Amino acid sequence: MDGHQLAAWIDSYVDAWSTNEPADIVALFSEGARYYTAPWREPWEGHDGILEGWLEEQRDDPGTWRFRYEVLAASGELGFVRGWTDYTDGDRYVNLWIVRLGPDGLCSEFTEWFMEPS
Repeated sequence: MDGHQLAAWIDSYVDAWSTNEPADIVALFSEGARYYTAPWREPWEGHDGILEGWLEEQRDDPGTWRFRYEVLAASGELGFVRGWTDYTDGDRYVNLWIVRLGPDGLCSEFTEWFMEPS
């Protein structure tokens, strides 16, 4: 993977975040993928677990947030992304995403580290 491939995956992730369409979400991840919403939490696992977590546990409605990012590094299967999320309710977060992409371009592991800026 290189930075361009990672950026393309992130752009697709943001599109899925914008639509909340199950097909858009599933298209990002391998069948056995693990999605960690924080490094110490149990992951959402597989397509069903990721859909349930995304759409039922932590759903963000379209138009309630803005996101921008920069690819920090990409090598082999691992990519690192810094992101900034601003919600319309005033909440703001700075993120570090660790993304593991397989040769098929699908994510097999996603880990999100987030913090609220001071």
